Amino acid sequence: MDHSPESSRSHHDPAQNPTLQADFTWRKWQAVISGSSDPSKPIYIVHYRPFAISSQIIFKSATDDTTIGSGTLHAFSINADYKLHSRKGQIKALKRWKTAYTHLSSAYSDSDASLTPMTWTSSSNFKTWDFICLDSQQMPVAKFSANLWAMKKIGKIEFLGPKATSAALRDEIVVTGLTLMYCMVLRTSSLLSFFGAIFARPGPIKSDAAAKSQPDIAPEHGPDERPTLQHEATSNKG
Repeated sequence: MDHSPESSRSHHDPAQNPTLQADFTWRKWQAVISGSSDPSKPIYIVHYRPFAISSQIIFKSATDDTTIGSGTLHAFSINADYKLHSRKGQIKALKRWKTAYTHLSSAYSDSDASLTPMTWTSSSNFKTWDFICLDSQQMPVAKFSANLWAMKKIGKIEFLGPKATSAALRDEIVVTGLTLMYCMVLRTSSLLSFFGAIFARPGPIKSDAAAKSQPDIAPEHGPDERPTLQHEATSNKG
């Protein structure tokens, strides 16, 4: 799964891509997201409520404390739900044992009447776990790099492509990207999530607006495929 879609953008200068950084406070279970160019000015405040059957992640604007969106993690299901402004959506698994997810994007849609399917993949090494968001043409639009061993600076989000400066895309990637990261952290540490993967029905989100443009995903290999999530955070096999 962990092909590197970044190779297709090798001609871009990473220094010119808009980037956010996320700093986490364990005492408050809170993350502060700011621009890398000016870390002293927070853009988002993320509140994580882990001690519940369905863990909640609340995303608020740092300037006026309004709620941008939320994420919901489930103890058993390997899918996650989110709400972005007034629109509800799902982050749905495309594979049982690998980091391959999809959500329907309004920020990357060409019209208000349809939503565009986006695909999340991952790559990892000993220090970082990268979550890469691809558009319907399988081109990277964002990368969230999570620091596996950090106590405070948990990661950064880099925006790519023609809509890299879009505020709507920034909100969407922050909500879906961090929700997915917390979802995968839960999956790697939860026995319930292990059984949830066994009984899951992975695949594209069924939507009339997205059915024609959803990228093809290779079928599951069935019971012979074995879980590798426990090793994904420290190897490139995920």
